[in-house]
Amino acid sequence: MQSLTVNQQLLASDNQSNNNTPMISNDASQRTLYPYVTGTSVVAIKYKDGILMAADMGGSYGSTLRYKSVERIKTVGKHSLLGASGEISDFQEIVRYLDDLILYDNMWDDGNSLGPREVHNYLTRMMYNRRNKFNPLWNALVLGGVKNGQKYLGTVNMIGVSFEDQHVATGFGNHLARPILRSEWKEDLSFEDGVKLLEKCMRVLLYRDRSAVNKIQIAKITEEGVTSFPPYALKTYWEFSAFQNPTAGAEGSWEGMSMTKSLAPGRRRHRLSWLQILRPVISNRHLLLSSNGGNLWCGLFSSNN
Repeated sequence: MQSLTVNQQLLASDNQSNNNTPMISNDASQRTLYPYVTGTSVVAIKYKDGILMAADMGGSYGSTLRYKSVERIKTVGKHSLLGASGEISDFQEIVRYLDDLILYDNMWDDGNSLGPREVHNYLTRMMYNRRNKFNPLWNALVLGGVKNGQKYLGTVNMIGVSFEDQHVATGFGNHLARPILRSEWKEDLSFEDGVKLLEKCMRVLLYRDRSAVNKIQIAKITEEGVTSFPPYALKTYWEFSAFQNPTAGAEGSWEGMSMTKSLAPGRRRHRLSWLQILRPVISNRHLLLSSNGGNLWCGLFSSNN
């Protein structure tokens, strides 16, 4: 048998190594299309000595309040405090990015450290960069801090829109807490008055936001550092008239859908909800609901069949 030339041997060796090389996946890149476990509002204010921040500890899996002890307020370096609403896993990723940033800053060992303004600018660039890649981090962030006697408070959302203010809020707090803060916030608020104001905002959010849970955490940051207080429950009052009959006037809802039934001539007409009408039937039969061409129909059949 004729021996192979050197070039033929090298070619055979290359072919064998290529056959052992794993194929590169041709799958499309993946993106987070929907947030899964989310937290709701964060509210923060400036007060006389620094920054106060509050958030509840609920984590919602879709519309289910699945987790009741999720911390959404974290310390960043020596001078900053970060709060987040939105996707919890994305918030954890952001915290990892910030840990790497603070570690890199400390490695310089030059006697300087990143302040809240620098951290907020970093978060703004990061969120805008991820948005431009069509792979956003599904969070709205609040960043507050104190450095060299200067108080700083800002926010940035998932597409990189950011601003600085005397008080900020995310989620439902943007609509329900900010009006309270605009009317009652003062620049020389004491710590006690600031906590009372945050508790009022969180109580309103608890009443009106289905994703809120009555277990809140408050943290403060001053020139001396960060103090996180243990979680606690707010005192609530549920005897308001709007809470007694929450479906009153909710025409079109399941509870509010009703039909008028005429009794004997001359007697009063009364309204029955669909639940009142179907409850005796459902008690001993099965109810089938289906959609056919956009029309809702129901079928009843005996449980004996």
